Amino acid sequence: MRADPIVVCFPFIGDEVGGSHISAIRLIEALNPSQVRPIVVLHVADGPVAAYVKQRGIPFVEAPLRARPGANGRGLRAIGPALGALAPLTRFLRQHGVAIVHTNDGRCHAIWALPARLAGARQLWHHRGDPDARGANWLAPLLAGHIVTVSHFSRPERPVRGVGHKLSVVHSPFDPPTDAGDRAGARARLIAELGCPSDTAFLGYFGLLIDRKRPLGFVEAVAAFVDRHPEIPVMGLLFGVPGREAPRLGEAVLGRASALGIEGRIRLMGYRQPVEPWMQAMDILLVPAVREPFGRTLIEAMFLGTPVVATRDGGNPEAIEHDVNGILVPLEQPEAFVEPIFRLLTDPDHRRRIVETARARAHATYNVETHVARLTAIYQALCRRAPETSPGAVRRTIP
Repeated sequence: MRADPIVVCFPFIGDEVGGSHISAIRLIEALNPSQVRPIVVLHVADGPVAAYVKQRGIPFVEAPLRARPGANGRGLRAIGPALGALAPLTRFLRQHGVAIVHTNDGRCHAIWALPARLAGARQLWHHRGDPDARGANWLAPLLAGHIVTVSHFSRPERPVRGVGHKLSVVHSPFDPPTDAGDRAGARARLIAELGCPSDTAFLGYFGLLIDRKRPLGFVEAVAAFVDRHPEIPVMGLLFGVPGREAPRLGEAVLGRASALGIEGRIRLMGYRQPVEPWMQAMDILLVPAVREPFGRTLIEAMFLGTPVVATRDGGNPEAIEHDVNGILVPLEQPEAFVEPIFRLLTDPDHRRRIVETARARAHATYNVETHVARLTAIYQALCRRAPETSPGAVRRTIP
């Protein structure tokens, strides 16, 4: 006999859109409704995540809280807001028959952990951050029913309790483009917008402007290339907005460009959606990030035929085999980007080999179907393990 769909609650704060939100929402869209019924909950019902899910036709409900979580409440620092939210969120989960709470960022991990436990639901803690994150090492081992990390690098480094029995590494889902796109047209539109010469080479940065992603390092890499190869016209374009913890980082980017004498070669492009035409217009994607768990932009670029030069750090080496489907460079060395950029811009055969291999591997490895199947299996296993004595616990027979 087929059981009812598992009710899974996906809470988001909703005050910014990043790769974690895109990955989680792509999962929500692809879930089989006969197996899983998702409920999207937003703490900020008028923010960028609300706009994003509305655009994609995904319904949501507003979290039953009187106040929004503070901007600085991440990980363990969110325990205060979590205690204030305990009663209303517990009632919400019971009223909606939620079996699993699938959290995707530091504040939601902490805020929803105790309500899930009290409501008899299981928490799936989807860790998309550093391996030394305090929440992942202190709270998740004690409270989460299961931990999913986006890479082997991001697994909790020093958990207070062993988590091997309840941890899975599941790479994020990606939708391959339905066609190759119009790279020439995307490039022409960008040239028209910027008013730059037609032979300009575009070096791209995609993501939030936060310190870990090193937007200042991107500027320094562009400056190093300009210094070494002034004969090649290049522009460094940053697609993204400052994160909450670094609201003035955009100004710092422009200040750094000015100090290095390349202010005319750096542009802040803001948040653009859809991202594909802009990424296709790039000649090369530069990823100077430090301890990046698993950047979506690397794989998106591979699908779109834009070669990637990234730091040999974090989850980047799990996605890139050096000089095969991308280029890896040493950490915190902007000048290390110069030679890979030069070769990709001047050696068509090298560029073609990198692009073709990257696209083939991306199609073979990062498909949505595999991601959904793995998460659905985890949901089902969590429900089978749900303690029968917990209030509201759900126990299901898997078909």
